[in-house]
Amino acid sequence: MTAQDAPDRDRADEAALDNPAWSSLTGHHAHLAIGDDLVRRYPEDVSPFAGVRDWEDPAVWDAILEVHGHGASVSVSHAEPTLPEGWTWEFSLPGVQLVQTDHLATRPCAEAVELGAADSAEMLALVERTQPGPFRPRTHEMGRYVGIRRQGRLIAMAGERLRPEGWTEISAVAVDPEHRRQGLASALVLDVAFHIQQRGDRALLHAAASNTAAIAGYEKLGFALRRPVTFGAVRTP
Repeated sequence: MTAQDAPDRDRADEAALDNPAWSSLTGHHAHLAIGDDLVRRYPEDVSPFAGVRDWEDPAVWDAILEVHGHGASVSVSHAEPTLPEGWTWEFSLPGVQLVQTDHLATRPCAEAVELGAADSAEMLALVERTQPGPFRPRTHEMGRYVGIRRQGRLIAMAGERLRPEGWTEISAVAVDPEHRRQGLASALVLDVAFHIQQRGDRALLHAAASNTAAIAGYEKLGFALRRPVTFGAVRTP
């Protein structure tokens, strides 16, 4: 492939990032998916995220009702569709999508331990203390999660969430307030990214646009802004 072809190749490689939930639910996470060929969602105790194949398809609204039901909250990310009559926005939050660059120097964290079902209660408690974003009792089933314990207590964690084709999202980066400014978040992000790269994927991240400190930290590690995105939820009629 010539250098002239590279921009087209890169755009093709990143196409899944424009609709990461749908790519995940029709690909690596298809075994977790509930829905059809227009709309899919995760089980409620796994993740609130849903994927829509194409918001321009007029059949999509009936498909959402079929999958989610009436009076339901439906996650809408990476899109700002015009809602039909009777549908309402619950919230809309500006965010950013970041992807790894060649400057990302990944490495395993010697202190990290893998987390699973037996650690779910502790993971939920840490999320409650730190509020890194949506996390449910079975979110750990979406990928590999790791944590750091001090005196037997889980004080930091990070893991894998969405798996769009060729990519893996790093999420649930959380550090107990009493243990911050020790480099734990960076160590865990680099550990998760290391294992993502080991299996041939590339790492991405999402953050609220207002969380400038976290964005700056990710950029310092070797991530770069790809594009602004919108996170939100709508209420079905």
